[in-house]
Formats: sequence, C-alpha cells, structure tokens
Amino acid sequence: MKYLNKVQAKKLPKLKLHDSDLGNIGLVLVNGKKITFEEFYAMENLKVKGDLDLDDSAIKELPKGLKVGGYLYLRGTAIKELPSGLKVGGTLWLNGSAIKELPAGLTVGGMLNLMGSAIKELPSGLKVGGYLDLRGSKIKELPSGLEVSINLYLGSAIKELPEDLKVKGEIWISPKMQKTFNAGKFKSKLKLV
Repeated sequence: MKYLNKVQAKKLPKLKLHDSDLGNIGLVLVNGKKITFEEFYAMENLKVKGDLDLDDSAIKELPKGLKVGGYLYLRGTAIKELPSGLKVGGTLWLNGSAIKELPAGLTVGGMLNLMGSAIKELPSGLKVGGYLDLRGSKIKELPSGLEVSINLYLGSAIKELPEDLKVKGEIWISPKMQKTFNAGKFKSKLKLV
C-alpha cells in the first residue's frame, strides 16, 4: 500500500491498537487508515514518534526494526517475542505479557517494567534509562554490565548483585529478602519496599 512507505511511517505521531477498536476483526488503524495485521507485521523499520499502545490487543508480533519514541505498552498481548534491536525512548511495559525473553540490543530510555512477567533472564549489557522493576518476576540473577539510571526494584528470587552493576539511584528489596540477600558493596544503596 502506498501510504505505508517508510517516509510516512516515520511521521506517525501515535499508533493505538485495541481489540475494542478494530483488532477483533483483524484490522489496525494507522494514521487514520485501516490495514490488516499482516500489513502491520510487514512494516519493517517502523518509527513511531509518540507512544505505541498495544495493551490487550490481538497483535501477535512487532515489525522488525521497530523504534518507538515514547512508551511501548504490551500488557496482556499475545506477542511472544520482541524483535532484536528494539529501541524504546520511553517506558517499556511488559508486565502481564507472554514475552519470555528480551532481545539482544534492546534499548530502553525510560522505565522497564517486568513486574510479574514471564521473563526469566535479562540480556548482558542491558541499559535502562529509568527504573527497572523486577518485583514478582521469574528473574533469579542479574547479568553482567547491567546499568540502571534511576532505581532498581528486585524480585525475591534474586539473592546477590553482580560486581559490575551500575545503579545511579537506590536498590529496593522486600523486607522478607533482608535476611538472605547479599548486597555486597551496594549495601548503602539498599532500601526496603
């Protein structure tokens, strides 16, 4: 379709997809035009300047090379995998999603919310520009090279922190973790949730 070329796709201010709108009949509204899910999936290198809200939609995958300037909401979606090299300028909401792992090269400029997610492991060298929330997640250890620009909220399965962890803010743990958690050199940053 001519109106979905890369030049026009780069100018999309906001893309909002919900079953309650058109998703239940397999259509997506992009910049006022109806397209099929298959056409959306095929939109390689899509750049969205604002937010991309896919909460509770029937969308099953994201386009390759996707870049979102604002927030990316994926709560309650059927998406099982994120494209490699995904870039999100704002917050990435994955709590309650079916996604089980984060791709290599993921960039998150804001908060990364994995609260209660199915993700079991973080990629090494992950950089989060805001908060990283792991409460209620299945993550048992933190990777090397992890950098968090604000606060880190730990899930109860994590027992210690890697030596090369960089957190500019505070590290929050639940009171029940206090006896078994090894904060090491990060003890001064520790707070109870």
